[in-house]
Amino acid sequence: MSKAAAAESASALPVRPGEDPWTPDEVAALRAELDADATRLRRELTETEHEIADLLRDSGEGAGDDQADAGTKTFEREHELSLANNSRDMLEQTERALARIDAGTYGLCESCGEPIGKARLQAFPRATLDVACKQREERR
Repeated sequence: MSKAAAAESASALPVRPGEDPWTPDEVAALRAELDADATRLRRELTETEHEIADLLRDSGEGAGDDQADAGTKTFEREHELSLANNSRDMLEQTERALARIDAGTYGLCESCGEPIGKARLQAFPRATLDVACKQREERR
C-alpha cells in the first residue's frame, strides 16, 4: 500500500467523538501486529494439526493399554483438538480484522454500527463490538 493510500485509509477509519483520527503509522502498526499474529497462528495451527495426526495414528497401537493409558491418550487428543479450534478461531478473527481494515469498516461495531474506540482496538485489535454491545452479549 502506498503512503498516500495508507494515509487516506487511516483517516477514513472511524473514531469515537473526541478521539484523534487514526494516523497512517498507527494503522501500519496495527496491520503489522495483525499480520504477525496471523502468521504465528497459521504456524501454530499447522503444528497442532500434525500433533493431532500423530496422536490419531498412535491411538490404534495401544490395544493392550490399561484404562489410565487410554484415558491419557484421549485427554491428549482432546487437548490438541481444543488448541487447534482455538487457533482456528483466532486466525479467523485476525483475518476478519485485516479485511475490515482494507474495506474501511474497521472500528465500527458490528452490532450497533457506532465506532468501537481507538483505545479498545489498540488493546484488542480483533474487537468487533463496542464495550456496551460486548457487555450485552456477555450477559446473555
